[in-house]
Amino acid sequence: MKKLSVYITFGIILLMFVPSQMNAASKSDPVTTESAEKLTHEEMQAMVVRLNEIKDMDKSSLTRTERKELRKEVRTMKSDIRDSGGGGIYISSGAIIIILLLIIIL
Repeated sequence: MKKLSVYITFGIILLMFVPSQMNAASKSDPVTTESAEKLTHEEMQAMVVRLNEIKDMDKSSLTRTERKELRKEVRTMKSDIRDSGGGGIYISSGAIIIILLLIIIL
């Protein structure tokens, strides 16, 4: 009788955790994937020219809302340029050490 109660308890415990795991597996959060389109070279140059125009402006004559809009425009342009800038190649220090060791050995 003791073994039967242990088996029943073990079975109940297993059944308590299985439904929660099944529920977690079936739930899926809707993920929006925004395709970050890369800017062309001409678009990036136009943004850089516009940023230079804004930098050379006399902002003292602008109203508060106009300055706020300019700041927002500058931030969005800078983030767009940074995001589509190609990214570059990132190599960790461990990878550099391994590459150097391989070059020395070979």
